[in-house]
Amino acid sequence: MRKTTPVALAAVLASVSFTAPADTSLTLADATARALAKNHDIAIEKESFRIAGASLSRAEGAYDPSFRLDARYRDRTDPVNSILSGAPEGADAPHLKGASGSAGVSQLLPTGATVSLTTSVSRDTSDNTLTLLTPSYTTSFGLDVRQPLLQNRAIDPVRRAIRVAGIEKGRSTASLKRTVAETVAAVERAYWTLVAARREVAVRRSSVTLADEQRNDAQARIEAGTLPESDIAQPTAEVERRRGELYAGEESLRRAELQLKTLILAESEDPLWGDAIDPADSAETAVAPVDLAAALKAAEESRPEIAQGQSAVDRQEIEVAAADDRVLPQLDLVASYARRGLAGSLNPNARSFTGQPTTVSDQLDGGLGRSLGTIPENRYPDASIGLALTIPIGNRQAHADAAIARSQKSQAAFALAQLKQRVAVEVRNAANALQTAAQRIEAARSGRQAAETQLRAEKERFAVGLSTNFFVLTRQNDLTRAQETEITALTDYRKALTELARSSGTLLASRKIEIDNGGIR
Repeated sequence: MRKTTPVALAAVLASVSFTAPADTSLTLADATARALAKNHDIAIEKESFRIAGASLSRAEGAYDPSFRLDARYRDRTDPVNSILSGAPEGADAPHLKGASGSAGVSQLLPTGATVSLTTSVSRDTSDNTLTLLTPSYTTSFGLDVRQPLLQNRAIDPVRRAIRVAGIEKGRSTASLKRTVAETVAAVERAYWTLVAARREVAVRRSSVTLADEQRNDAQARIEAGTLPESDIAQPTAEVERRRGELYAGEESLRRAELQLKTLILAESEDPLWGDAIDPADSAETAVAPVDLAAALKAAEESRPEIAQGQSAVDRQEIEVAAADDRVLPQLDLVASYARRGLAGSLNPNARSFTGQPTTVSDQLDGGLGRSLGTIPENRYPDASIGLALTIPIGNRQAHADAAIARSQKSQAAFALAQLKQRVAVEVRNAANALQTAAQRIEAARSGRQAAETQLRAEKERFAVGLSTNFFVLTRQNDLTRAQETEITALTDYRKALTELARSSGTLLASRKIEIDNGGIR
């Protein structure tokens, strides 16, 4: 008769705590690092962050100055129906030729004002008898300012776009943090699921070994004549039943491996796809008390979803301000100042009405340089200042837009309050789950120890003929269930720790993961 000693039984039970040899050992930290580097969801969110940054830069580009340059040559004869056409003798109309050029720089200011600096130069020749100078050189240098006083003073389409783009960049940062946190949480859950699956396979493999030992022991007793031959049927059936559970456990293990690989691998040619993963970290950990108040406060301050909800409220505040601004009349202060220059040569065809010879002032006699020289002399100033008022009658569209914007802001505020409530519920549920998981660990550990003691006692009774195969196999099944319950309790506690950190918004900080300007380190 074969007999399993208490020492041998302890060795078998101790082997349950170790996973079978695997091709690749992987720690949780390594799995997380792989996911952060290769996860597709994170890669998508990184691109969204870059898009948001580019959108902000694009909106701020409205303040880039614009430069305008215009140059042209003109040759014309105007149809003039007047005795004062100035046409030379024998011609119907005067003929004019000239070349001109102008340049300007315009700048939009953060106050909503537009400032334009312009300059121009032209050279014209004409046979018009009323023209004093030919060729003549005309130059100018001027400044124009338009400042909104009501509509577009506090906010305008450009400032609205910049503020919205800034909020969207912040929202994309929060979205990236949320995706990273969810990915890290998913990796940790998948990792501990794999740990549980491997340990459950080890437990079921050990259970098959125990049943096989019991069958061999029964066979030996049958051969010795102490048991009827029919007693071999029950342990044989139990061996096959447990082997079927082992196969099911191995399938669950492969599924758990694939779930983790999906999160941490990107390229289909990664060799780890074909390897088995051996989790290097143990599920055993110290049980710590839960500070619910601190977790709720941390969630209020750190959950990226709340930051996203607040971004929605902030954006609607901008939309309300922009809509209210469009209700106002448009009143602009318009001012300009220019200095102009003129110079040229006396037109030989010029005729005065009195018949006196025409002359040119020495100050105007010259070429382009002389024309430019008259500008600082301020011979031909041009200054103006005024107001431009536009009042839309009725303006129902703007009033309706303002009402819609206020309602949308209220919706965003209600949604944020609802989100905060949902987050608080998540934190409370996670805290409750963590406390329950901690209690289950102690209960499961005590249950497993009791099952070991009962199995040991039942085998001793069987050895002296005071028990049967049925009771020994039943105690073995009880031990298997107790071991699986303990494994589940340990890994559930780990998952509950992850969920509490995620729901309270402290997961990334506790894992020392930082997100800065779209980068993760």
